[in-house]
Amino acid sequence: MARDANPADDRLDLRLDRTIAVPRRLIWKAWTEPAHIKKWWAPAPWTTVECRIDPRPGGIFRTVMRSPEGQDFPHETCLIELVENERIVFTNALAPGYRPAADLPGSDCAGIPFTAIVTLTERAGKAHYSVLVLHKDEAGRKRHEEIGFHEGWGTCADQLIEVARQLGEGSGCSF
Repeated sequence: MARDANPADDRLDLRLDRTIAVPRRLIWKAWTEPAHIKKWWAPAPWTTVECRIDPRPGGIFRTVMRSPEGQDFPHETCLIELVENERIVFTNALAPGYRPAADLPGSDCAGIPFTAIVTLTERAGKAHYSVLVLHKDEAGRKRHEEIGFHEGWGTCADQLIEVARQLGEGSGCSF
């Protein structure tokens, strides 16, 4: 799907973009394999201590982030769409199997419902990584931004990039 197929609404949405000197297939791998997700999902010094993913529409994407103080924060979403090496769409408004999500106070981005669209495109031998996070209302968008969307998701994107680069080094790829 083309990037313009989901234009951002600045009142409701948050966006993060990066251009990365690695093939997008390595970003995909880092996004879809639990061992790799655990290395980048939580913004350091937080850690991801658990990850489970069933990479298919309706499948689970569950992580548990641990704060530096040792408190665990579960994050469970439903995968909506997966197009290999191109797109991942997930939402915390639904549980796996497209069931309405149960409320988990204090977890999952402070209870803010959202849908995330991750898009990977190749541009001149580099991967363009774009995340568009859709919110149901302006209050949710504002709250997500205030609790640190740009810092947290930005740090995770930087960590994701490092994991993807290490995957490339291990495969003998040169970019």
